[in-house]
Formats: sequence, structure tokens, C-alpha cells
Amino acid sequence: MKTAFLISILSIILLTDRTDENSETESEAPPYIEAGLFSAYSAKETLPSNWEALTFRGIDRTEYTLYDYDGKTVIRAVSENASSALVRRKAIDPAEFPILRWSWKTEQVFEKGDVTSKDGDDYPVRIYIIFDYDTGNLSLWQRTKIRAARLVHGEIPARAINYVWDTDSEPGTIVPNPYTELVKMVVVESGEEHVGEWVSYEMNVFQDYRNIYGEDPPEIAAVAIMTDTDDTGERAISYFGDLKFYRE
Repeated sequence: MKTAFLISILSIILLTDRTDENSETESEAPPYIEAGLFSAYSAKETLPSNWEALTFRGIDRTEYTLYDYDGKTVIRAVSENASSALVRRKAIDPAEFPILRWSWKTEQVFEKGDVTSKDGDDYPVRIYIIFDYDTGNLSLWQRTKIRAARLVHGEIPARAINYVWDTDSEPGTIVPNPYTELVKMVVVESGEEHVGEWVSYEMNVFQDYRNIYGEDPPEIAAVAIMTDTDDTGERAISYFGDLKFYRE
């Protein structure tokens, strides 16, 4: 299933809207670019139209809704042996806006969660950052592996970072996704200490990419939020606040 997610996400990337509906003139120099401004909506509304649902054939979907949490609108995710994502197609220059800030909350972590295992590749909250990477820059061996995979699965992304809440791994752990080494998992939260609390984060996506891949990042093509429970068969109720990319 996770391979299907990676295939589907790239098809979204290839259609990424290069315009910014909230664009400003250069002289106004906006301090941030919003990726998900959920707080600007009413909880009575449907999901924002610029976020697309990504579902998987034969798998129950995670339910995402706008939700009033103490007077602020957020995304609520309910997942039980299910998996789907919400994806925002948006071109963002990580050199100009490298700092990603967001908040999330979950009511539980998974007993069977394991960032290194396919069977444990579920997270109560996760954020995908998808990059518009030219596969011509990869080594011959990497290109050969991608071509072979695409013969079976279709297009797959060459560069992506996942920020996740894992069960046991130490925060700061960075490992390949168990389904593809092209996607890297970055553990930003782990265990039960902050379960039931809103937790805020600030990550330097530009620097994380450089540390992981050893080169400057290309343009960001899409951002996704996801709560998935299909590999572990468990249940999660989680919440996502606004996502913004700031100047350094």
C-alpha cells in the first residue's frame, strides 16, 4: 500500500500548480507561505478545495474533517485499520522559505509501530514533503533501480522527507522508508510522553534535505498530511494545525 501512496503522490506532483493564489509582490516580502491554513476555515465547511484526498483501492480510508478545537479550526483524522492522505499541490522554494512550522496532536501511539519495518509503517501523524527532483541527477545504479520499479509500479518520487511520530525511535532518527530507500523518515516525536497534547515544531527543511541527501534541495512540489493504521491494524484519532513555510 505504501508503494501505491508513493506512486500516486508523484502523479500529483507532475500536475503541481506553479501559481500561488496568495502571491505577493517582491517588495512586500511575505514572511511565510502557507501550505495549510486550516484555521482560516469554519469547522462547518467541507475540506479546503486545495487539499486533495488520496485513497487506495481495497483499503478503508482515514476520515479527515475540519474540526473546531477550542475555537480554532484544525484537521481531525480518524483511522481504524485504514489509510488515506490529504495532499496540497504547491510549488515552494525551500532556499527562500526553508523553515516549516506546524502543530499536531494525537490521542495515542501504536503498539506495533516501527519506523524500520513494513509491518510497523503506520503513524498517528505524519507530514510528507515531496520534492520535484530530476532523476537525471541520480547515479546510474539508482536510475536503473527506479526504471525497474516503474516498469511494475509506474512513476515513483526520487526525493521525499517524512516527518513522523514513531513509537520507540529516538527523536532525530533518520532512516529510509521500509518500502523505498528514496524516501527518508525523520522522527520528530516518539512515545507517549506528549500524547493528548498539542505539540509544535520548527524544522529547517532545506538543511534537513542537505543533511540527508548531501546536496541542495530542488523545489518543493507538494505537501501531504496523513494518519494511517492499515499495516498495524490499530486505531488513531489525531489533529493537524496550520502548516507554514517561513523565511529563515
